[in-house]
Amino acid sequence: MTKQEKVTFVIDTLNKIYPQVPIPLEHKDPYTLLIAVLLSAQSTDVRVNQITPLLFEVADNPYDMVKLTVEEIREIIKPVGLSPMKSKGIHGLSKILIEKYDGKVPADFEALESLPAVGHKTASVVMSQAFNIPAFPVDTHIHRLMYRWGFSNGKNVVQTEKDAKRLFPKDLWNILHLQIIWYGRQYSPARGWDLQKDIITKTIGRKSVIKEYLKKVDKR
Repeated sequence: MTKQEKVTFVIDTLNKIYPQVPIPLEHKDPYTLLIAVLLSAQSTDVRVNQITPLLFEVADNPYDMVKLTVEEIREIIKPVGLSPMKSKGIHGLSKILIEKYDGKVPADFEALESLPAVGHKTASVVMSQAFNIPAFPVDTHIHRLMYRWGFSNGKNVVQTEKDAKRLFPKDLWNILHLQIIWYGRQYSPARGWDLQKDIITKTIGRKSVIKEYLKKVDKR
């Protein structure tokens, strides 16, 4: 298979498995999505979805959020980890949204990335999922699968994002990054991976990755 045929195979397979793709983090508007994505750093979506209802019950907009102290925010979000940094970030960005953007989340990469605790990946998720502007946020699942499929060298997420954007059509980025995340979780996880169930890697995967997998299986 050529590289282009492999790309087409991935798109077709993912469309068959995930014709409808749920957004992993529960939210109701750009602000609650921004907070949920910020909280998801080095945490699981499941854990974040357990905590955000508690936080949003008290404050689901920047005006209510700034009425809380950083410590009060931290108490609520503690279970998701990194709470000192995240609580400061949430309070700080809420203040900036009020002062600079009339309490609205800006639909702009540069503006988002200038907010406290908001990096490129968080900005990409918000642009893609809240505003439907093409972006390709790379999380650990996408980074792993782009390497397993031989589409990127696995050096860093910046390179993986560049490669993904080069290979996949722009109008598919928003749905595709979600499809790959769900596929990575269900069929091609980092741990407990079963190649037989992973139809994409089994068909087009990097030869060295498959060889390494089979070597480990033989040792069991």
